[in-house]
Amino acid sequence: VEWTEVVSNTIGVPLPVSAITILAAGTSIPDLLSSYIVAKQGFGDMAVSSSIGSNIFDVTVGLPLPWLIWSIANKGSSVLVDASGIGFFITLLVVMIAAVVVTVMLMKWRMNKCMGYIMFILYFLFILLFLLVQMPEADPVMTAPF
Repeated sequence: VEWTEVVSNTIGVPLPVSAITILAAGTSIPDLLSSYIVAKQGFGDMAVSSSIGSNIFDVTVGLPLPWLIWSIANKGSSVLVDASGIGFFITLLVVMIAAVVVTVMLMKWRMNKCMGYIMFILYFLFILLFLLVQMPEADPVMTAPF
């Protein structure tokens, strides 16, 4: 994370852009490869379960465990987190999940090119909304309503 911040500042790329692209891709590539391998072997349900399960693990273990360890090491002190706009981002996440589920249902639970294009459109829509709320850092184009 620090390396990404240093490189972003050095070459003039805003940190939110680096976070949503480089860091997100870096943590997702192993999931992509494992999902691709099992899907190619005919286990599409395992590929989907792996990608969903790894994200649930990240949120329920990967985020709180370091905070818990830090808190224990610092005599129970709280970890201060900037949670401005968290309601908006959680709502956006739920809407995106619903859009994915509806897309999969409309495609009759079959992965095809059309579904792939729709998923890319949803991903780029998410990135667009994220960046509108995050940039420019001092005065974002759009403020998170909640």
